[in-house]
Amino acid sequence: MARAGVDCLLLSVGSDLPYLIGYEAMPLERLTMLVVTKDDAVLVVPELEAPRVEPGPFAIHAWGETEDAVLAVAALAGRPTVAAIGDTTWSTFLLGLLPVMADTTFIPASLIMRELRMRKDAQEIEALQAAAHAADRVLARIPSEVRFEGRTERQVARAVTDMTIEEGHETSLFWIVASGPNAASPHHEPGERVIEAGDAVVIDFGGKKDGYCSDVTRTFVVGEPSDELRKVHAIVEEAQRVGRLAATVGAPAQEVDRAARSVIDAAGFGEFFIHRLGHGIGRDGHEHPYLVEGNDQALEAGMAFSVEPGIYLPGRFGVRIEDICVLTEAGLLTLNQADRALISVE
Repeated sequence: MARAGVDCLLLSVGSDLPYLIGYEAMPLERLTMLVVTKDDAVLVVPELEAPRVEPGPFAIHAWGETEDAVLAVAALAGRPTVAAIGDTTWSTFLLGLLPVMADTTFIPASLIMRELRMRKDAQEIEALQAAAHAADRVLARIPSEVRFEGRTERQVARAVTDMTIEEGHETSLFWIVASGPNAASPHHEPGERVIEAGDAVVIDFGGKKDGYCSDVTRTFVVGEPSDELRKVHAIVEEAQRVGRLAATVGAPAQEVDRAARSVIDAAGFGEFFIHRLGHGIGRDGHEHPYLVEGNDQALEAGMAFSVEPGIYLPGRFGVRIEDICVLTEAGLLTLNQADRALISVE
């Protein structure tokens, strides 16, 4: 905070708070906020929530139903010139703070917190690996346990969601099941489309285990794939391999994106790779660093991120392959080990 010229850090709902003190605030109309200054750290928390807070290196200000929690935060913050406020703080609380901290400039807390969170320690890497392995177990079960043909995307998504919990995640965070032409939409929401023979089906899902996220994508085909689908899948698989090879200590994030993208460009499908190569992952499914053009940040040991190229042919089909990786001094550790081949299902 001192190096960044920040006098006060204000963290409410979101992942920054549990990262620092192990407590996750419920997203309520009652304000919870950690106030960190150069002298103190105080958690302002509703009195009825205070029993959930484990003691730590911070004080607790438990506020009653008739107290103005915004004024309590402002009093604890003092008169900061610059305050960094949590990116996911509800706007109603920021709007309440603005008039009572009129002389304060507010900046996003991510400018501070990402410097801590995007470099994972050994315990965090172990948690990410456990989450990734749980997702791999789901992928291993899908071909033998999930019927695709004749079922809706939503029905398949429900099966994947149930297995995500069964394999050790506390929560299932998201589920994409995109079949046939819907697979050309990278973030398609599963619907009532009935899956047919010959369909490519992109399945992208993730959950949270012990506070850390999984996120994995594989492409399936119902029955025998067409020659075109085989070709496109092979290009994406090679782009993913090249992207992982390019992720080395010191490499600019954008160069990893460029390396994978060059494979797809050379094959003539560049215009159909319409998103960045990857995103950081940890307590949030998407966090820094981002593998994208324009990000010249040098990658460092401890950084965790997805590598997920895709090709999306509008109105026809799509292909994506995604693994979570962690960069170490010894090289890239790919956490997901599930088969990356085009997977035939019934």
